[in-house]
Amino acid sequence: MNSVRPWIRYTDVRDVHGPLLVVSGVEAVGWDESVRIHFDDGTVRHGLVLEVDGDLAVVQVLEGTAAVDPAATTVEFDGGPLRIAVGDGWLGRVCNGRGEPLDGGPPVPGRLEPVNGSPLNPVFRDPPADPVLTGVSVVDVLATLVRGQKLPVFSAPGLPHLRLACQIAAQATAAGEPFCVVFAGMGLTHADAAYAREALEERSAAGELALVLNLADDPVIERLLSPRLALTIAEHLAFEGGRHVLVVLTDMTDYADALREVSAARGELPGRRAYPGYLYSDLASLYERCGRIVGQPGSVTIVPVLTMPGGDLTHPVPDLTGYITEGQLILSPDLSARGVYPPMDALSSLSRLMRNGAGPQRTRADHLPVAAQLLAVLARARQARELAELVGPDALGELDHAHLAAEDAFVTELMGQRPDQARPLEDSLERAWRVLDRLPRGALTMLPDELLEARYGASEHE
Repeated sequence: MNSVRPWIRYTDVRDVHGPLLVVSGVEAVGWDESVRIHFDDGTVRHGLVLEVDGDLAVVQVLEGTAAVDPAATTVEFDGGPLRIAVGDGWLGRVCNGRGEPLDGGPPVPGRLEPVNGSPLNPVFRDPPADPVLTGVSVVDVLATLVRGQKLPVFSAPGLPHLRLACQIAAQATAAGEPFCVVFAGMGLTHADAAYAREALEERSAAGELALVLNLADDPVIERLLSPRLALTIAEHLAFEGGRHVLVVLTDMTDYADALREVSAARGELPGRRAYPGYLYSDLASLYERCGRIVGQPGSVTIVPVLTMPGGDLTHPVPDLTGYITEGQLILSPDLSARGVYPPMDALSSLSRLMRNGAGPQRTRADHLPVAAQLLAVLARARQARELAELVGPDALGELDHAHLAAEDAFVTELMGQRPDQARPLEDSLERAWRVLDRLPRGALTMLPDELLEARYGASEHE
């Protein structure tokens, strides 16, 4: 794995353009090679080969090209892609988008692995199964996250998506099995990075978290490396360490914007909204690195978080993400404006693999029917609310008012939760039942008779 040719040096830097260097006279240089750039004063920067054309190589400099003098620059090619050390030493550590420690500790030791990785071979994939419980009631009850799944969070700007991402990362568990989290923040402000470190401090101190932070004022190229670095760390912890690993990636829109910026610097033809035409395949190369492998105990589960400019679901990043992933959690500006946290739009959100992770022998026998009944109640309440806007609330029937009361109870008793509050699934499901208690038994048509009798007895519930 580590057998690469010796570093080869070239001194003919022909041009500097934005974050790019053009080096001429190169031989046997390939795409994605790792590069070191040496200066006369002894400083060293790092880069990657973006393009090779004949004897020309285009190198993207991770630390930027400010004050670069082409005549006093030596470029050294590694002969292989960017690699990082992998191993259990990452747990409890904080690093930047290049894998350099930010916590004052030494570099992480371990076997070097290329960060690009590759999607899991479908032949060796096990279907996602069994839950990752987040401690967030509305997610665990209505859109259960499954080990090996990719389930994105779609948010509008200004909504508490980072708070929710940190809460999920801090609280998630795998029902007592070995578990850890790799959290990658991309384009974070210093205040957001400080919040993430504080929110995840307890999990990090317990040796259950690896934290990758790319700040808004860091080189934009590092934004493209951060999720790859995080996934490379996660793959080793899962498939060699036997852990169930949750990878939280936020914000993937910042990642896509960085990809667009680098693409423009390379002079590539733009696609929709100036994003490169390969945005779909690039996102897929990240998301498809999750999953489970036949015969191995570990798993990699991905929760990508992305903001939709203007709340537009048709924006290329959420649009393409929706094609690749297995559901979505959508945050609602209206609920957020009402002070509800987490402001998840339950009727627009779903986990397409929920049945693989919930139900008998996985969570609880009543989980799936209770979730279906809750969604039916919320849909009926929405219809009643829209009708009330047309004819007035006094024209609604008794059953419509009961559904509206159940919707209010859903928001206050089940959905409403503190960002530092982890609820066991038993508590969340009991809260769901208390919401359904607002309705007459005859309205609970999604629940089988045995569940109704166990809850309310053999007599009619009014």
